Amino acid sequence: MKLTADYHTHTPYSHGKGTVEENAARAKELGLKQIGITDHGFAHLAFGLKRKKVSALIADCRAASVKLGIDVLVGMEANILGEDGSTDMTEADYGNFDLFVCGKHVLVAYASLRDWRRYFGGNFVADKFRRTPPRALVERNTRAYIAMIKNNPVDIVSHLGYLCPADAAEVAKCAADYGTYIELNSKKTHLSDEELYAVGQSGARFVVDSDAHSVDRVGDTALVDEQLARVDFPLDKIDNIDGRFPTFRFAEYKRRR
Repeated sequence: MKLTADYHTHTPYSHGKGTVEENAARAKELGLKQIGITDHGFAHLAFGLKRKKVSALIADCRAASVKLGIDVLVGMEANILGEDGSTDMTEADYGNFDLFVCGKHVLVAYASLRDWRRYFGGNFVADKFRRTPPRALVERNTRAYIAMIKNNPVDIVSHLGYLCPADAAEVAKCAADYGTYIELNSKKTHLSDEELYAVGQSGARFVVDSDAHSVDRVGDTALVDEQLARVDFPLDKIDNIDGRFPTFRFAEYKRRR
């Protein structure tokens, strides 16, 4: 399995160490054809991208692309803000970005106090104190993922289920219906072997991403490689390997607006 593109990397605009150009240069060195710069969304309380920095991020991505001859996509790893699937990438922001990645994170300014209790409190308690998460929590998290996919032109669901237990197979079915990719994240253990097998049986398509927070991890697929060696997973459903490129819904959505 040879990576064609890495669509999930971070820079100092949020929580990464390598600059846009450094990440892109590493991607080119590895033979990748595209890289996504996907810093954390605006609502991330600790490491969120600042709106006043967006123009500088865009300029850095465009300059790196011209200088290095590699396609550098301006992206965001947005945050799910509540059970209604709202995110901190809004319609007003779409024109600034090429790539829409979204997932669940912990330290986020949620849409309401109720969502704060459910998505910070509920998942924090389950992670720290419960071996098996309550069924109601799993169902609630699943509804949030599904609403996010239905209500937003999201390209990639990042690290599905990480610190947010959900019915991965149901989320994958919805992703298949709407043309959203499920990420196989090579930084975080987020799907069990059983869950990975189940999502592989759905109609969903997949990408493998590094979730790199440092230059040396750009293009790193080791964690995913190890899991795929254990699980009977259809590699032909992964669209950013072996010369293949995904067809992203966000770009198509913007073309039709």
